[in-house]
Amino acid sequence: MLEFLEKSIKVTIDTSKCSECETKACIAACKKFARGMLQLKDGVPSVAHLSADEVKRRGTECLACEYECWFRGKSAIKIDVPIEGLDEYLRKRGLS
Repeated sequence: MLEFLEKSIKVTIDTSKCSECETKACIAACKKFARGMLQLKDGVPSVAHLSADEVKRRGTECLACEYECWFRGKSAIKIDVPIEGLDEYLRKRGLS
């Protein structure tokens, strides 16, 4: 399991699914739409070549890796985007 933080999002990658992924679509998406932070290391996505501070600074929060993994990969990537006040908003409207 790989987890890393960008400025305001948390990216979680279930790397156990990545070894059977033929497309590695997340890597291509990161290169095309972001800053190429994701790189393959031993056949799975990695940000080990960057420090945690570099990941936060360089992260563009573009969400392309999750989208591409969902459509062309193995649905191994989950991006959490916390929205302050959302839980309270939903609770007030009976939607939670």
